[in-house]
Amino acid sequence: MLPDDDVRTVQELHSVCQSIQAEVAKVLVGQQQVIEDLLTALLSGGHCLLVGVPGLAKTLMIRSLAQALDVEFNRIQFTPDLMPADITGTEVIQEDRSSGQRNYRFLPGPIFANLVLADEINRTPPKTQAALLEAMQEQGVTVGGDTHALPAPFFVLATQNPIEQEGTYPLPEAQLDRFMLQVWVEYPDEDDELEIVKRTTSDTDSAIKPLLGADQLIRLTSVIRRIPIADHIARYALRLARSSRPQSTAAPDFIKEFTLWGAGPRASQYLVLGAKSRAVIQGRMHVGIDDIRSVAAPVLRHRIKTNFHADAEGITPDELVQRLLIHVSEQGDTSPAHPGVDRLLRPSSTDDSSPAG
Repeated sequence: MLPDDDVRTVQELHSVCQSIQAEVAKVLVGQQQVIEDLLTALLSGGHCLLVGVPGLAKTLMIRSLAQALDVEFNRIQFTPDLMPADITGTEVIQEDRSSGQRNYRFLPGPIFANLVLADEINRTPPKTQAALLEAMQEQGVTVGGDTHALPAPFFVLATQNPIEQEGTYPLPEAQLDRFMLQVWVEYPDEDDELEIVKRTTSDTDSAIKPLLGADQLIRLTSVIRRIPIADHIARYALRLARSSRPQSTAAPDFIKEFTLWGAGPRASQYLVLGAKSRAVIQGRMHVGIDDIRSVAAPVLRHRIKTNFHADAEGITPDELVQRLLIHVSEQGDTSPAHPGVDRLLRPSSTDDSSPAG
């Protein structure tokens, strides 16, 4: 059972998430699942890779989320001639006019922000892609032998076009593993597309209200790791990740037949963290099996490498994840009863849990 202070924090965070989704919906039609996945990554302190064809508002989605969060936001357009220093920053020689002495001074690059949009990340060579590795993992960059801390919180939300291969550089597996989630952005349905056309061909203009600053975000999201999870549910997440490895004795035959390698330990960690975040977004103070299942595809799809047999038969990592969800036994769907575990996340009349403006 969570302490009362944590219960109030979870209630406030749940309310803020609902408000953020409502604000983003002012300018973005549909894509509720994608927005929830982005919030899941942000609440968990992870990075997210959005993959979708051009014109699906991936950049608008991230920019709108940054406006609703009211955090420092920078967009980096990745191009073939982009250099690492263009991302991390560089040292310049500065002369003191009074003494005539020259000293090095560090000029921070666009990576120094709370939320960084790496637009079309696969359009830049591996040398420049690698400039993000230290930042994403260590929350800092090293230039000229000195390490500079990045502002907290720090998130990288990257976009990638899956259909254009000419002039692109696939992300190294080590960097893909740094992304907590890989989210597919699909075409809108007919009704949503009609609304998009109507909105974008009229003179309506909807402004997004800033809701949550960086300090508030740090305070509220600190409760995510304190959300309780039953041992059998955590073990279910662990078995999902371990069963994706063809070398494991727990791997089913279809994994051994169609994969080169599976998900590493980060996958188990992110399955649990993502499930905790989703529980809060959905308005619950405990984690269920369905929370693990809901984040399984975005957590695992970029961590499972298929072989040529799978490619020849058109079998994708997503299909393998769905087979794993069927194959891996839940060993019980329900968590042990906890006092207060099912209480509704409704702010009490005496609790001011409205998001700050």
